[in-house]
Amino acid sequence: MLKRLRLGREAIELKIQGLGLPIVLRRSVRARRISLQVSEARRDAVLTLPAFSSYGEANEFLTRHLDWLRERFAKLAEAVPFTPGALLPLRDVAHRLEFAGSVRRRGVVWVEPDDNVPRLLVSGATEHAPRRLHDWLKRQAHADLRQCVDVHAKHLNLAPTRIVVRDQSTRWGSCSTSGALSFSWRLVLAPAFVLDYLAAHEVAHLAEMNHGPRFWALVKRAVPRHQEARNWLRQHGANLHRYGA
Repeated sequence: MLKRLRLGREAIELKIQGLGLPIVLRRSVRARRISLQVSEARRDAVLTLPAFSSYGEANEFLTRHLDWLRERFAKLAEAVPFTPGALLPLRDVAHRLEFAGSVRRRGVVWVEPDDNVPRLLVSGATEHAPRRLHDWLKRQAHADLRQCVDVHAKHLNLAPTRIVVRDQSTRWGSCSTSGALSFSWRLVLAPAFVLDYLAAHEVAHLAEMNHGPRFWALVKRAVPRHQEARNWLRQHGANLHRYGA
């Protein structure tokens, strides 16, 4: 199966007929054994090999787990690319996506009400519409997060150095030692109380760079509904990564 593939130090993406999603092969000096994990967020699988694993061991391991891999891939929620007619849960409210062409009424992207589902319209050339929408969603997420971060930072008497919004696949937010807060733009697809919780969570890390009792006391002080938000992310968070995939 893999006999034409030379495994070096760099990660290698492999596509196997019938799976539909890629497998990333990588070596790790810290790995003690071969492991295989499926990521709902990245919509791929990672086959991790210890530094001195042989090619034959990797091939045998993957062959033995192909049925398991097919089953896991089959259970992944269907991707929702940014195409006309797609439903996008902007701030947890379903919007139907439409490409409006060269007409501009309210900017690059705007929302128009509808009796059933609000319409999310994107102007400009069709081939550029997905990128325009992606950039607009990032700006919307940044604005929402900035507002929430400002409230919690003032409440907890803390001050971040900056706020960054990215397409993060492994975490919803992070706080650096320099005080910079980073968030996933996909939080703008979630309910407002979930985005608000993530803002408070990272602000609290400005005082406590851990998840100890004092950290959670700060989060609870800022967001009494923090456990409800954490539960929502556990149940529905991975599903947000299928939009725009």
